[in-house]
Amino acid sequence: MFNKLLYIREEHELTQNELAKLLKVDRSIIAKWENGLITIPLKHLNDYANYFNVSLDYLTGLSNKKEIILTNKNLDKNIIGQRLKEIRNDNNLTLRSLAKKLNTTSSTISAYETGKTLILTAFAYQICKKYNISLDYLTGKTNNKYIKS
Repeated sequence: MFNKLLYIREEHELTQNELAKLLKVDRSIIAKWENGLITIPLKHLNDYANYFNVSLDYLTGLSNKKEIILTNKNLDKNIIGQRLKEIRNDNNLTLRSLAKKLNTTSSTISAYETGKTLILTAFAYQICKKYNISLDYLTGKTNNKYIKS
């Protein structure tokens, strides 16, 4: 899903070991992210974007635009929850209908929207891709709502 992870790391001439130390994870985890064996958690994806100064949209392949004007570098579960609810309401989706689209439960969506739980990267990506919403917007990193190619 996120084929730019390897590209960005190599572009900056970092080894997997060096990046693993920066992100405080095991080298084998970096390899699994880069090979698409596991999905990078949103927290680490955000750290990756911050370190390399690129957009989440670029890292995930939602956009080819690397640069981003940041409003915020940190993830805030409450902002993400508010924006998720806004996106859901803008698209006339109930908790149940969004949960069904993501193959999860209404209570999971509710936990995201109330800021109790950080949304899974895969769910955030699916929502952004389907509704043309910037992942940087959803996560509160920018106020530009829509994906810019």
